Amino acid sequence: MATSTAPSGTPQHALKREIGLIGLTWTSVGSIIGSGWLFGALFAAQAAGTAALVSWGIGAVAITILAFVHAELGAAYPVAGGTGRFPHYAFGTAAGASFGWFSWLQAVTVAPIEVMASLNYLSVHADWIQTGKNHLTGAGYALAVAFMAFFVLVNWFGIKVLAHTNSAATWWKIGVPLLTIAALAITNFHGSNFGYQGFSPFGAKGVLSAVSTSGIIFALLGFEQADQLAGESANPKRDIPRAVIGSIFIGAFIYIALQVVFIAALPHSAFAQGWANLTFTGKAGPFAGLATTVGLGWLATILYIDAVVSPAGTGLIYVTATSRVSYGLSRNGYVPEIFEKTTKRGVPWFSLFFAFAMGLIVFLPFPTWQKLVGFITSASVLMYAGAPLAFGALRKNDPDRERPYRLPGGNFWSPVAFIVANLIIYWSGFDTLWRLGIGIVLGYLLLGASTAFKLNPKAPHLDWRAAQWLPVYLVGLGLISWQGGFCSSGPASTVSCGATNNIGLWWDIGLVALFSLVIYYWAQAVRLPASETQEYIGAGDQFTEPEDPHLPPSKPTF
Repeated sequence: MATSTAPSGTPQHALKREIGLIGLTWTSVGSIIGSGWLFGALFAAQAAGTAALVSWGIGAVAITILAFVHAELGAAYPVAGGTGRFPHYAFGTAAGASFGWFSWLQAVTVAPIEVMASLNYLSVHADWIQTGKNHLTGAGYALAVAFMAFFVLVNWFGIKVLAHTNSAATWWKIGVPLLTIAALAITNFHGSNFGYQGFSPFGAKGVLSAVSTSGIIFALLGFEQADQLAGESANPKRDIPRAVIGSIFIGAFIYIALQVVFIAALPHSAFAQGWANLTFTGKAGPFAGLATTVGLGWLATILYIDAVVSPAGTGLIYVTATSRVSYGLSRNGYVPEIFEKTTKRGVPWFSLFFAFAMGLIVFLPFPTWQKLVGFITSASVLMYAGAPLAFGALRKNDPDRERPYRLPGGNFWSPVAFIVANLIIYWSGFDTLWRLGIGIVLGYLLLGASTAFKLNPKAPHLDWRAAQWLPVYLVGLGLISWQGGFCSSGPASTVSCGATNNIGLWWDIGLVALFSLVIYYWAQAVRLPASETQEYIGAGDQFTEPEDPHLPPSKPTF
């Protein structure tokens, strides 16, 4: 495929392979340890009581299964914006465009939610940032714009500067939670708290709902960032699997330990109105407020600083990821060609500024941290659902490709991973899913407009046959959610969200699992012919695209 060239002769869509194992791992870990650790323990405890520990366990297992699938794909197909491109190779353009849009939709909303987390903590000491309902004031919105502009500025200097900046921030982001765990465990550990109102005061629905709606899955998201930046990895075959899997283990350990010490450190007065209405001083910044309440003022000061550093580091990485996903969508011909134009430093500049602009718009319909969590979780896991489908198809269509990491029992785990993804989406609640549906329709309209107005000369013909299962999948999952019993704010039996609660608990889980298996094996049956998969994989020299032939080969320094 011909490469557009600037007058100087430099390709306009060249990325650079300059990021090593530590940079990749810290990119994923830095995405996982973000605002989720600042709020997840509080919201999970309110939703499930002590059983929040089970919710974290379920979330960790679910994400680990998905991560193993991504580890094989990322090492075998090291391309920019990988989560949006794996389905493209397996099922062609219609499915590729859809999952590419899902990938972009979740990525573009994460940076704003990280900024919101920082502003929530800052508002404890600066009430001019938010109103009493935690909505941004005019001055607060201006501060949010400044945060987003900072993310763009760091990204502008290229992937090497970004990785060094993120690596430094991630050491801090890991150190502060570990310090918090140690400080609370040593000074304020009340074992009796774990027995308050029984182990699971809200039953199984509370445990399962907490996985999606209380920030648990959201907190564990981010392992895929190593896949998104695979096109800039110096040694993707070795480093991608290690970064993906290692980041999950680090993140899960930290989050579960944080939940334990949070519950144990709560003063007895916090339970005056039960788990659902935990109260203590400075609750708007949960861990910092708790530290103040139990007399650890020095720790509270560190946590208020971390409330800026930690979410900002994650937001920084997701601005990067958003620009790389739209870059990948352009390479595949789905969005206008301008999205793949890069600077001399290899930064996709238009994609970067577009991510900035869309991030600012997200603040308007979703003005609070908690309102965004369920939406992002659903969009993220919908994006992840494409990987298990592609995994099965690519093992059949591309069996001879070197797989530096090969998932043992992959043909068993890939359908299991697809079931897991769909359960997480289902537990998000019907009120979240219908809003996600609007976002999906909007995406199809935008992608269609790009094709209709010929804004990308590589615009492909749509492979409808290989994606015939996709509309059934999206609509079917929505219908099950409508008839089920989960809402983003609690069980449908006690909360009104549009779900009918006609399918009982456990029956609904069985139905989602059965529906997932039908879709999975249907998709495998109609996947692209192997010859077309090879054509898509080879198009545009995808796996060597990051190196600019006019420059000497890059070497990782971290």
